[in-house]
Amino acid sequence: MKKQVTMFVWNEFQNDTRVLRECTALVEVGYSVTLLALGGKTTTIEKRTELFTIRRLGFQLLTTKKTWLRAFLLLIPIAIIYYFPLLAIALLGGYILLYKTKLKHKIHQLILILKMIFWGLKEETTIYHANDLNTLLQAVICGKWLKKRKVIFDSHEINISRTGYDSWIYPLLERFLLHYTDDCIHENNTRARFIEKVYHFSPHVIYNYPFYQPAIQNKINLHEQLGLATTEPILLYQGGLQEGRGLDKLLDAVPHIKKGTVVFLGEGKFKSQLQAMTEQKALANRVKFLPKVPMKDLPSYTCNAYIGFQLLNDTCFNHYSAASNKLFEYVMAGVPVVACEFPEIKKVVKNDEIGVLVKSDDPISIAQGVNFLIDNPEIHEKMHQNTLKAREKYNWTNEKIKFLKIYQKLVEGREENEK
Repeated sequence: MKKQVTMFVWNEFQNDTRVLRECTALVEVGYSVTLLALGGKTTTIEKRTELFTIRRLGFQLLTTKKTWLRAFLLLIPIAIIYYFPLLAIALLGGYILLYKTKLKHKIHQLILILKMIFWGLKEETTIYHANDLNTLLQAVICGKWLKKRKVIFDSHEINISRTGYDSWIYPLLERFLLHYTDDCIHENNTRARFIEKVYHFSPHVIYNYPFYQPAIQNKINLHEQLGLATTEPILLYQGGLQEGRGLDKLLDAVPHIKKGTVVFLGEGKFKSQLQAMTEQKALANRVKFLPKVPMKDLPSYTCNAYIGFQLLNDTCFNHYSAASNKLFEYVMAGVPVVACEFPEIKKVVKNDEIGVLVKSDDPISIAQGVNFLIDNPEIHEKMHQNTLKAREKYNWTNEKIKFLKIYQKLVEGREENEK
């Protein structure tokens, strides 16, 4: 029997390295993989390899920029107002709901969910794989309610204690839909223990380790790109620029840092606010911003850094329990870190001696951590060497073996049931 996987992800699959790693691992051992992701205004298809297909699902509400068509469409409501005033009032109310309120966003989401279900059902799938809670309903509808297939829930977050997920609906929905899954994956051991306590089962653990990359290809000269002297330490934060990640505290720390330029590499809702704060604090000469780069190019930028930051704030259990991508991306690039003291991050930083732990909500503590590595180049060099050792174990080559065993077990179980 041909092994086919339909995977769902609620983003446009531009910088989702975890999903890329999982799709690639499945293709390597003979699975046919279709990834259903979000798109722009139209639906597009991209083939990464012979077996790895990405279908980005697009949608937009009816709009037009053609002047003649807008003029023609304007005549229709004028005629309706003249001949059918009550209908005109109803249509105006509908227009306001669709285009001027949050309902527009909800309708947009609903249509994308329905499109995911439609394309999910069209695939001759062995296993449906839902990445995070916002695609689990689609996988369950396709794999359990309308077909008899295996369903994997791969949760990258703690959905019941997560920034922006404050509604009571999320724990209720997750608890309900978990009854229809055949296997569940979580991102680290701390989160797995939390899930076991809440839902009374033990999920598999697959860490967010990057692809093994012992040598960086096509290294970017970031000093030259930013107009910095080659001796200037680059103090790098890479990733989403969002609140709760200690980035405002990092800016507050800059005046207390003896040497180095802080570089923010990425995009996010908090970026404009960080840029405004940089101007207000007159830090433009010591703080630089770069747009996000394709995930395949990221190591070429990261390896320029003297220090990498991971400064999550304790705003929710999702942050507190994180073992984030960027921590291991710094390690893979040979970059020592200044990081928060949360359990998963602390375990790696302390046990492998690859950085300094600080209080991420305290600018002075952050500055002290940076200054320690600036003032002690021999300790920094030792930590750099330790990252080179650590990347031999914190890499996807090792972790994917556990991931593929989950699939192997599900496929073997399905084949047994079909005999």
